[in-house]
Amino acid sequence: MKVVILAGGLGTRLSEYTRTIPKPMVPINKVPILIHIINHYRKYKFNNFYIAVGYKSNVIKNYFKKKKIKNCKINIVDTGLNTMTGGRLKRLSRYLKKDTFLMTYGDGLSNVNLKNLIKFHKKKKKLMTLTAVRPPARFGAIKIANNKVKYFKEKSSLDEGWINGGFFVIEPEIFKYIKNDKTYLERKPLEKLAKSGKLTAFKHYGFWQCMDTLRDKVILENKLKKN
Repeated sequence: MKVVILAGGLGTRLSEYTRTIPKPMVPINKVPILIHIINHYRKYKFNNFYIAVGYKSNVIKNYFKKKKIKNCKINIVDTGLNTMTGGRLKRLSRYLKKDTFLMTYGDGLSNVNLKNLIKFHKKKKKLMTLTAVRPPARFGAIKIANNKVKYFKEKSSLDEGWINGGFFVIEPEIFKYIKNDKTYLERKPLEKLAKSGKLTAFKHYGFWQCMDTLRDKVILENKLKKN
């Protein structure tokens, strides 16, 4: 099964790093987050990657020219500077139009069991399966009455709803739902799939962390140090 990693965005919320390098190359404990993601898929014997690049694509291209990953095929495809997530995927359609494939974003890590995810997708027989996660809550919850705190609970991921955590299994029929470079995968395509009952969610209760900000990067580094 081929693996797509979307790695072309601007990463403006992490500008401390992304002024000079693309977000997927931001180091987590001295190793680019992109490599951590690739290694997770390799752990499950997936070795054929299509990396959709855009912003500062030369940094990623140069990295893989110098660093060869053993028993691993890295295909770097330029998908445009201002292309949205759906558009980037659409530009890869000629490589993916025959078989089921995997996809994720280049800025999030998880210990999701990919074999179980694929087994779930095959059982449900839908067009797309996403990995649903509960985001780590950022704030404690309180209830106030007459200026008095009646309820306080420390932050917990259980207080949060389920969100799209990436780590998709996708059927090639998806390309019919993507119009052009300006299409956000997470808007009309996924909304249409949900309405028509063709989108399913694999609930993941384990580790998941995205890297939107410098704070997220620090959290990721600390969590990985603790294994």
